[in-house]
Amino acid sequence: MSLSKRAQSISLSVTLALDARAKALVDAGRDVINMSVGEPDFPAPQAVQDAACAKVRSGDVKYTPAAGTRALRKAVADHVGAVRGVKYAPEEVCICHSTKHALSGAVLTLVDPGDEVLLLLPAWVSYVEIVRIAGGVPVEVPSRTDCGPDFAAIERAITPKTKCVLLNSPSNPTGYVWTKEEVRQLSELCERRGLWLLSDEIYQRLVYEGESFASPVSLSPAIRARTVILDGASKSYAMTGYRIGFAAGPREVISGIERLHSHLTGAPNAVSQEGYLAALTNGEPPEVAKMAAEFDARRRVLVDALRELGLQTPWPRGAFYAFPDVRAYLDERGTRGFCEDLLEKHNLALVPGTAFGVDTHVRLSYALALPKIQGAMARLGDFLRQHPRRAHALAAARS
Repeated sequence: MSLSKRAQSISLSVTLALDARAKALVDAGRDVINMSVGEPDFPAPQAVQDAACAKVRSGDVKYTPAAGTRALRKAVADHVGAVRGVKYAPEEVCICHSTKHALSGAVLTLVDPGDEVLLLLPAWVSYVEIVRIAGGVPVEVPSRTDCGPDFAAIERAITPKTKCVLLNSPSNPTGYVWTKEEVRQLSELCERRGLWLLSDEIYQRLVYEGESFASPVSLSPAIRARTVILDGASKSYAMTGYRIGFAAGPREVISGIERLHSHLTGAPNAVSQEGYLAALTNGEPPEVAKMAAEFDARRRVLVDALRELGLQTPWPRGAFYAFPDVRAYLDERGTRGFCEDLLEKHNLALVPGTAFGVDTHVRLSYALALPKIQGAMARLGDFLRQHPRRAHALAAARS
């Protein structure tokens, strides 16, 4: 007996695999600093905790509709409208177990076998596999890690089989935030070529400076009509383990996601829905702004430290990742070997750029406390200095 071709062709998430390895080393007594996973080190806001606990204690923890409770769908619709400046109805929102779940539902709803989906590199690790699970063809479009999208490359990648383009801003892994003009160019390209636009906006609350977050749906009714927003509670509200998110878009797409999820997962978690509802009503929880301010401070410390080590590092305006260029330090194993050595020999877990389609950079999450970030930079510096090829590379980078 054998597994299905689908199961055999899918790889384990690199970030989750590295996180598991780092935790296994900790369990074995190693002092590991784990910068591999994008998980805030803050608790969920107190209002979220109180609402979730009250829901459990009520005893009324039952199935909800497949697309979520009416109250939460309305709260999300109001929230989307307030942030993006466009009105949404509850029927245009489907509550999901996470933003990843929302993305998979949207892809399964829109993509037929053989359809192509454009992924703009560097791209989050799960995009490729989610498209493949749906029978689609992921088309990786090389881009620029430090100065924005390459629209000529995007246009060249479009074929008669192209169905969707996947936008992620602020970006995981680079922290790049698309400008409103860049979002407009991509949106108008999708409109002109008849493509769906999947807009992963999970980090939209985490923009620290410069031009504010821009969503395609804010540009025009025509672009709103071909855009599906994917968002959730994990990053902005530190609700990773609650597993709750949503898709928002045209009613026919949302109905398709609802039908799929009614069979695949039944209904979103009732307790998490109640916690998310509390986060979205009665004003933004005060913990959210404090968390964002702390991420901002960590960002500056981390990027300055990476540059002090001679690593060219694009300035991240959003999310909570840095993506330094380490190509001068790589052997034939590429960034995967770099990260394996760093973890096994220096107890520091990073994510190789090959996971994002760019085997020249590594990703560091600064969703951990400043003392750990500073300790991580000391370990990384030791690692760079001890490698026999790296003294020359450091001198060259600083000259």
